[in-house]
Amino acid sequence: MNKPIVALSIPTGIGANIGGYAGDFGYIAREFSKYFYCIVNPNAVNGGILSAINNDMAYLEGHLFDDFFKGNISITPKKENKTNKIGVIFDSAIPQNIINVHLNTINALKMVQGIETIGIEYTKKPVGVEIIIENNISSGNLNNPNAIVEAAEKLIQKGAQAIAIICYFNEDAEDINYSNANGIDPIGGIEAVISHIITQKFKIPAAHAPAFLNIDISEKIENPKVSSEMISSTYLPCIMQGLSIAPDINKNNKGKINNKDVQYLIVPYDAMGSPAVLSCIKHNIKIITVKNRTMLNVTKEKMNISVYKEYESYEKCLENIIKETKTMKNR
Repeated sequence: MNKPIVALSIPTGIGANIGGYAGDFGYIAREFSKYFYCIVNPNAVNGGILSAINNDMAYLEGHLFDDFFKGNISITPKKENKTNKIGVIFDSAIPQNIINVHLNTINALKMVQGIETIGIEYTKKPVGVEIIIENNISSGNLNNPNAIVEAAEKLIQKGAQAIAIICYFNEDAEDINYSNANGIDPIGGIEAVISHIITQKFKIPAAHAPAFLNIDISEKIENPKVSSEMISSTYLPCIMQGLSIAPDINKNNKGKINNKDVQYLIVPYDAMGSPAVLSCIKHNIKIITVKNRTMLNVTKEKMNISVYKEYESYEKCLENIIKETKTMKNR
């Protein structure tokens, strides 16, 4: 790896002021990737029809992100001329006309970008998505989680190296505060639950895109932070692009990058309770916080932990760690 390695953590469903909406952290991730190889949550770069992902980023779903910092897995970046074969799971509850829109999207991604889909499976039973929002955190339940597992097993047997999941959200998940970029993503938490089912069991990259009954494109001017979700009738393109170049997941630290290769984990200053943060403390990996407000209010003071450095902005953080890594390299 020619570049120093950093991790940019923007957990989904916690209302991060930057990164808590629709790919609104993407331009920052791309700026960091000019100087560093960046391990990112899908939430940090997904933007509906758009994606900020590039080959200098490791697209690592939340459970795998935590597993990586625990030291349970390592990763091998995808070579620039290689892409993953993606298996696609459709919730059988999705109406056929909505499925057709997603199938057109898959075909378009193949024709325009060469993204390879190895197979499509429909769940035997409706997944049964239930959205829950409590204490400013979005979460939820699934009535039939095994339906996703069974479909994934079939795709993996066909040779799938990554899994895209599309579940039906049959209730109106629109939130006026989120739409105005002043609240939490109402479906972010349950999306994490869905992808965790795959990554926890199979240890391969996975990501979820919701399917709604209403596929109208907005005709009004939206808040820039959510506008990327308003210009398409499906959220599938961003996860397919991310999964296509997601890194290989290696057990027992046999991959090219493990947690001790990471120079900094960069997190919002009040989102300090994640397994990744706690693992970094255990493994002496430097933690940097940035004044990026979330709904959690879990600060270093509340956790009684110390951090390496604190910055007022991501721009100031990037400026300083570029200088720091250059100094370290010249020693």
